[in-house]
Amino acid sequence: MKVVIVGGVAGGATAAARIRRLDEQAEIVVFERSGFISYANCGLPYYIGGVIEDPEELTLQTPESFFSRFRVAMRVRHEVTAIHPDKKTVSVTNLETGEAFEESYDKLILSPGAKPTQPRLPGVGLSKLFTLRTVEDTFRIKEYIDRNRPKSAVLAGGGFISLELAENLRELGMEVTIVQRPKQLMNPFDPDMAAFIHSEMRRHGVKLALGHTVEGFEEKNGGVDVLLKDEVPLHADMVVLAIGVSPDTHLAQEAGLELGVKGSIVVNDRMETSVPDIYAVGDAVQVRHFVTGQDVLLSLAGPANKQGRIAADNICGGDSRPVPRAARSSRSLI
Repeated sequence: MKVVIVGGVAGGATAAARIRRLDEQAEIVVFERSGFISYANCGLPYYIGGVIEDPEELTLQTPESFFSRFRVAMRVRHEVTAIHPDKKTVSVTNLETGEAFEESYDKLILSPGAKPTQPRLPGVGLSKLFTLRTVEDTFRIKEYIDRNRPKSAVLAGGGFISLELAENLRELGMEVTIVQRPKQLMNPFDPDMAAFIHSEMRRHGVKLALGHTVEGFEEKNGGVDVLLKDEVPLHADMVVLAIGVSPDTHLAQEAGLELGVKGSIVVNDRMETSVPDIYAVGDAVQVRHFVTGQDVLLSLAGPANKQGRIAADNICGGDSRPVPRAARSSRSLI
């Protein structure tokens, strides 16, 4: 059996390791377009802030260590550009050499993750406007701060990454403002719980501009003006867009897979897609919220790891599914 996995990090890397434990003879190939196959997303802001000093501590596994331990071929800097379900192949481009080729599979796992949401606003693409999603993004922001010593930053968005980055930029001595369209940080939280977060952020000197809509960005006076609807612009030396992520599912769409909420991949409880022998896991898939019963997106490493194991178990002949609701705590969402 040959299994091809598109994307590493939480879901894809977990699935690869699990398949190897269940099947010593399987051929497993992982294609990852970045240079890193397994890293801790939540640690990225702490490298920027200097809490994590060694960049190697961000990576949980390297291609070499993964192959040595699991005999899994990790092809970094390789981008899958198309899926051909009729032929059971994928088109791949080596981003280092430009070589293009097709790779066959018996089973395919899609773990493409999500991409930072970048609204179509004036000024998106300015050199002092950043997103934080990958290790490469982290190095780019860290290099900019080390080289330019900015004194202020505006973070557009008030979710997990934004709060962690605000903490670290404050520790570097920067003036930090978070601007957010909803009237609270951490929008999934109830307002009374978010009030505690607001108090703590302000206690540490983070300014909050809640209930404001960003309408664009302009370079001005050596920095960036964040243009707000019906408000005076916010000025800073740098800006980070942290307004959320969108499932990166263009490959699935082009291959004819069924899509759901915000273009996410629809899967059943075995992580099977609408196309035979193709599975999907992680930030790109639609899941059922255990509390509300609604179809949602859940961009967290814990669920991605569990989904990777479920997909691997079923690929290897099992019948693995999420644990029944009654057996989980109310905090679990898949």
